[in-house]
Amino acid sequence: MHAGGIRPGGRKRASGVPCSLRRGEPAPAQPAILRAPARLPATSGRQRHPPGFLEQCRLPAPASAPGAESEATMIRLLASLLAVFALTACQPPVRLMPPPAAFLNSEHNLFGANPNLDQDPQIQVFYATNRAALGSDGAPLYTVFPGGQLNLGTATLDIGGGGKTWDWLYQQSTTATGERRPQILVDSMTRQASVPTDVAVEAPGEDAMAWFRSIDQALASSADPDLTVYVHGANTSIGRATAQAAQYRHFTGRNSVVLSYLWPSAENFMRFGHDVSKSGQAGPVFARLVQLLARHTRARHINVIGYSSGAMVASPGLALLGTPAPGYDPHSVRLGEVYFPAPDADFRTFVDQLQVYHGYPKRVTVTVNMRDSVLVLSRLHQRGSRAGRPDKTELSEEDARWMVESSKRLDFDLISARAEDLPGMDRRSHIFWYEDPRVSSDVLLKMLFHFDPEERGLQRNQTADNLEFWTFPEDYEERLDQVMGELVQAAAAKRATGP
Repeated sequence: MHAGGIRPGGRKRASGVPCSLRRGEPAPAQPAILRAPARLPATSGRQRHPPGFLEQCRLPAPASAPGAESEATMIRLLASLLAVFALTACQPPVRLMPPPAAFLNSEHNLFGANPNLDQDPQIQVFYATNRAALGSDGAPLYTVFPGGQLNLGTATLDIGGGGKTWDWLYQQSTTATGERRPQILVDSMTRQASVPTDVAVEAPGEDAMAWFRSIDQALASSADPDLTVYVHGANTSIGRATAQAAQYRHFTGRNSVVLSYLWPSAENFMRFGHDVSKSGQAGPVFARLVQLLARHTRARHINVIGYSSGAMVASPGLALLGTPAPGYDPHSVRLGEVYFPAPDADFRTFVDQLQVYHGYPKRVTVTVNMRDSVLVLSRLHQRGSRAGRPDKTELSEEDARWMVESSKRLDFDLISARAEDLPGMDRRSHIFWYEDPRVSSDVLLKMLFHFDPEERGLQRNQTADNLEFWTFPEDYEERLDQVMGELVQAAAAKRATGP
């Protein structure tokens, strides 16, 4: 069962609808970006946060013991078991990611685009999980095992661990100080509905319909009319997965409505095989969830972020959604932006599935780091290259040609995140998409504004085989300032002319 990242004795909300999402007027057709809150402190200049903000788990050194050979053997065995337990049980706390580069300039502030900004260190996200649940709806305990029900609810999290102010959090979110980043802790999880994982899309039941209406209420008070579904990676607890979704929502300026799909992870890297198995089984559940959201909410588009092993859930799920069937049109699910950062999925299978659903989302983006240490190990474990560290020689000639042609289309992008282009980034990083301020800024521009890579300030490149890919140019920050400045001007012009 999950424990990491949840604050003991956390408060519960009486309502399952996020408090920061209940107020305000209906959303405009496009986000009204950007203006800095006048009462909050302005930042000065662009600063950098040192890389590597996640703590590492430390193992206790086993103590030596005198005595007979049998006693020494038993002690060594016990020490080894304790070390393995410590290694597998210890997960670093989720700490608020460094501010994206777009937040390090006081003139460009996504918080200012939110007319209904809830200035509170607490933040809410929706969640859906097919983990088997124990306990009451008000405080369910979700196990690491899959169940036959899809549990739907709302999670409330606290950035900073309690007792902090919005002014403090705003400072943490717009400046890159050398201070330790604050933790994000789950305060409460409220289950609002449970439906069978194979529930009929047309009739999920009244409790589920009430949950969908709460999502619509959130969308109505948000500048971003899209719903983003976050799919976490392997070895991830409930607390980590909801915290990762919450920090993404926070840095959209709290303009986006975010739902975390919590598939059954073993929460233990020593059981990665379990996660590989369960991720494949979760694909159809994810697909049914997206169908339900498309049918019963007013989201303009449904965006998907499939991080790391989350690609093993989202990719097959998207292939199911992209397969026409009697009475089903793949366009009906209104797929928007699909983003795969460091996808830990078999490369050949990933390409096969991409060919099935390609063309239905607005844009599919894959960001890779060819030195990603996690994916190096995963390749050894899975005996095949990963989509986030691909080996093109594994593809057939036909699939390789398809990739080249697709890379030249506007709806598929391959982005290279290299330490050579991103000074300060760990060259072996697996978490670059939220740890590096430039990459995280690029994610926000893609997800919030549906910009293509050139519009986001990236640089076009081409391999010797004519595969097109994108990199972060040396003058990326200047390009980013120009992009954000144009957004500010467009928002000002829109306000001047009225609705």
